[in-house]
Amino acid sequence: MSKKISVGGQALIEGIMMKGPEKTTMAVRMPDGQIDLTEMNSTSIKDKIKPLKLPFLRGIVNFIEAMIQGYKALMLSADKSGFTEVEEEDENGEKKVTKLSKVAMGVVTVLAAVLGVGLAVVLFMLLPRLAVDGITYLAGRPLPVWARSLIEQVIKMSVFVFYVWIVSYMKDIKRVFMYHGAEHKTIFCFEAGLPLTVENVRKQKRFHPRCGTSFMILMILVGFIFSTVIQLVFEDVYANRWFWVLVKIAMVPFICGVGYELLKICGRYDNFLTRIIAAPGLWLQRITTKEPEDGMIEIAIAAVNDVLPEEEKIPLPSEDAE
Repeated sequence: MSKKISVGGQALIEGIMMKGPEKTTMAVRMPDGQIDLTEMNSTSIKDKIKPLKLPFLRGIVNFIEAMIQGYKALMLSADKSGFTEVEEEDENGEKKVTKLSKVAMGVVTVLAAVLGVGLAVVLFMLLPRLAVDGITYLAGRPLPVWARSLIEQVIKMSVFVFYVWIVSYMKDIKRVFMYHGAEHKTIFCFEAGLPLTVENVRKQKRFHPRCGTSFMILMILVGFIFSTVIQLVFEDVYANRWFWVLVKIAMVPFICGVGYELLKICGRYDNFLTRIIAAPGLWLQRITTKEPEDGMIEIAIAAVNDVLPEEEKIPLPSEDAE
């Protein structure tokens, strides 16, 4: 019998953050091989402002909160796993391990965030518009609204998939994607009502319809609809290139809200329509999830088990051995 409790997670550096109905836990493999469990803050502004739980609004809030919490968990996992430690030689030629300071990590992170936002605006907002201008010039006549929107979204999709594919070959990112696979497999095992053992988890598939990768793809597809409608209703909005970029940025929260609702539908129902909606995201997960090692599965099992209500918990393998 499949489980009705909703559990979701995020792959980290040498670990996984898992969110359950009552708590959120981060499980990380420490340098000494032990599994560290850290409870994360799971309170949401939706608990204080009830209207934010309404459909579409909840998607916007969840997206923002997930970004903030995900960033904190990623930085904490890097620190706990020893990722921030660097090996140096002292004046005597002896090797020593030095941990990067929080200030240094903060500066690097802020710079990366600023550059990342700027690059995202250029690649996903400005580049598609410039491409449409170039195609329009070559065609010698204005393109239909649907064609402009389609070209922009195809370019966004292509840039996103190409970027993910390139970074997937980086050693550290590949390991994160392996933890991503362990997360999905463990959630599938739990949802199937099977005991959470390495053997049972290893047999599960790694492509999950509620994945954040699917959410990103859904945002691009929903963006095509929003873009087309706005151009049809406000015919002159596309004329000014930079104004159109600002309009697309302003559309992001609304696209997030719609994309979130579609993602929930795909995770709740399994029919012909939801399979079509989920298909692009599931396909992209062939890049963003990799087959995990057994040690990674152990991390995922520890994270899932820790966020389950007491009546749902199972003994972990390490506890069985004691």
